[in-house]
Amino acid sequence: MITKGMFIEDLVVDYPHLIGPLKDEGIVCLACGEPMWGTLEEQAKEKGIKNIDKIVEKMNHLLAEENIDLSFKNDVLSEDDFSD
Repeated sequence: MITKGMFIEDLVVDYPHLIGPLKDEGIVCLACGEPMWGTLEEQAKEKGIKNIDKIVEKMNHLLAEENIDLSFKNDVLSEDDFSD
């Protein structure tokens, strides 16, 4: 789960697939090589982004969709589907 108090470093390690969607929201220096210290909320404030709660909600929605997709794939395919 993403929170606005989450450290940028943890977010990049735990959810690297969210770097693109966060970049689309204006949090652009997640993987640019520049040292990023602090929380998602601190970075949003530094960049003048005021809708951090909506961004966090959107990122959690993306994670929930991803979990549903993975669950569906696991339900649809099993080891028996690949055995002779």
